[in-house]
Amino acid sequence: MSGKKVSGGERGASKGGHPASDRSRHRLERQGSATLRGFVEEDPQHKGTPLKPNATLDCGWGRLVFAHTFSDNAELARTLLQEKEGQRDIAIYLRDPHVVLAMAPQDLFLDPSHTYRLWFFNYRPARVQPRGFRVRRLRSREDADAMYRLLSSRRMVPPSPEFVLERLKSRALSFFIAEDEDSGRIIGTVTGVDHVHAFGDPEKGSSMWCLAVDPQAAQPGIGRALVAWVADHYAARGRAFMDLSVMHDNEAVIRLYEKMGFERVPVFALKRKNAINEPLFVGPENYDALNPYARIIVDEARRRGIGVELVDAEEGYFALTLGGRSILCRESLSELTNAVAMSRCDDKRITRKLLAEAGLSVPAQQVAGDADSDRAFLAEHGAVVVKPARGEQGRGVAVDITDADEMSAAIAAAGRVSDRVILESCARGDDLRVIVIDYRVVAAALRKPAEITGDGRHDIRTLIEKQSRRRAAATGGESRIPLDEETERCVSRKGHALDEVLPPGETLRVRATANLHTGGTLHDVTERLSPQLRKVCETAARTLKIPVVGLDLLVTDPAGDDYVFIEANERPGLANHEPQPTAERFVDFLFPQTVQVSDATPAN
Repeated sequence: MSGKKVSGGERGASKGGHPASDRSRHRLERQGSATLRGFVEEDPQHKGTPLKPNATLDCGWGRLVFAHTFSDNAELARTLLQEKEGQRDIAIYLRDPHVVLAMAPQDLFLDPSHTYRLWFFNYRPARVQPRGFRVRRLRSREDADAMYRLLSSRRMVPPSPEFVLERLKSRALSFFIAEDEDSGRIIGTVTGVDHVHAFGDPEKGSSMWCLAVDPQAAQPGIGRALVAWVADHYAARGRAFMDLSVMHDNEAVIRLYEKMGFERVPVFALKRKNAINEPLFVGPENYDALNPYARIIVDEARRRGIGVELVDAEEGYFALTLGGRSILCRESLSELTNAVAMSRCDDKRITRKLLAEAGLSVPAQQVAGDADSDRAFLAEHGAVVVKPARGEQGRGVAVDITDADEMSAAIAAAGRVSDRVILESCARGDDLRVIVIDYRVVAAALRKPAEITGDGRHDIRTLIEKQSRRRAAATGGESRIPLDEETERCVSRKGHALDEVLPPGETLRVRATANLHTGGTLHDVTERLSPQLRKVCETAARTLKIPVVGLDLLVTDPAGDDYVFIEANERPGLANHEPQPTAERFVDFLFPQTVQVSDATPAN
């Protein structure tokens, strides 16, 4: 194949060795000056590899369209318009993005992301030492399934496990994962693309895509370790640089990349207007003011053509309208939940009374206030839970109280949340949240209290603050670890102090309750939930006469039959249970005429 000049991209050439830093920058400024030759002559391993014209690479989530290999802008536009349903194609390295965009302005848009590049000519392998996790290649069906779940939970389009497994030996695509050393759980993933193997790149480039980190992972530095691993991988292959794309307003991630040596380069990308990309091109009216719990419902409603009116975005109020039917909602609480049902859930004493009368297992309980009676209750049960009779988001709740003075302090703290405080016998087990919609179980997740992992350098207070910032960033500000009396009590009971430096790799549980709003994490167990637990949860919802509810139980095993009901929540956070179809089932419930047969919930 003879050398063929095509539309040049904004890339630095590397002829016969690594370019100097200033020379590379000058080349970037001269957009379109590089000529892609027909063979990769500099790489002995790939000498004679032909440059692929009109190159695309199927990545499972869509195609990477290497725009600088297209000699005709019209053909590039046509290629983007051939995007398959449910996919997300990306055209990158465009010389004339404005020209291609003008050819299909109703269908294409300029991606509001920046491109950052790490040059390898002055790169030193990042000596990142993961603590509590390891980074490795994806190698099994279990790994591929975990990658699929993680990307889905981050609202990204994942490649199917079958697609990934078919390409484990691919030289163009490489899949890497971060694995928790203790549990074996996959807590991060990233995909690398080798441009030489993808299209015969004479400039020996590479790129990184689909970086995702489990927001509930306690270990610090997972994302940085994954980026460093991919960079080391391609530097060892003799590539000249690695590119990545990041949203223009993701300031925290941009700071991380710049700290690692990435430089912003004038590279642009085009995408097709579709439901997946809608938040990127609809402009300022894209409901960003809503919190994640309202936003997930609004997005699903808009996808179905249901009208949305924001009533009070800050508080999560919105109205959904279709035809002559209009329903006012506050997140997952709608007008279809009546005031009486809501009041049953709001008062934990009434919740317990009704569930007990229905024959469901509940803890012993009494109203706090009389000191002698409180001490007698503690003596009878050995350990108690102190909680406000009314309240939400775990405020004022103290768990596993075994000392009378601690109980008095906890009662006083709970009293600042509600004028009535209750004591419950402290049942043992794992905290299980079950979402019931239209009286059917839709999702279930184990909730675990907030934990930190020591690094041998920072004190416990600093580690809590760092973990809290990560949890807040991952949940839109909804989950934070409070540095309050309860956190200090939990740390002290473990024999530590807030100003103490935790040894590297040591994990410390800093809260007793697993509520998400106090830094707790959720781990999906929907498929493991036993038929018995499904039945009792649906019975509980019918007993309380509430069609949409989050039920909290303590269980020894979600696949078993033992349980104790703790409380019911009339406004559960549906976004916490992705990728389970909580928003879909909620909109099904509100507007059953929009249900598609393939999406319908199967009968139990």
